[in-house]
Amino acid sequence: MKIIVNLDVMLARRKMRLKDLAAKIGLTEQALSTIKTNKVKGVRFETLVKLCDALDCQPGDLLEFSREDNDEKE
Repeated sequence: MKIIVNLDVMLARRKMRLKDLAAKIGLTEQALSTIKTNKVKGVRFETLVKLCDALDCQPGDLLEFSREDNDEKE
């Protein structure tokens, strides 16, 4: 079981670059890249609120739960 982050999907839908989103919400590109590539252990609600506000979406648009245990080797 895992949580999948769909930040790249929302960025594409909004035609926004990671760099622009980072500037808009006050995070580094590196921090957002870590979230986007699903390499984080957790995300603060404050960050989630900023992402949802900037991307005009709901938390469920960014996060997806998967029961399948086919994690890729990272």
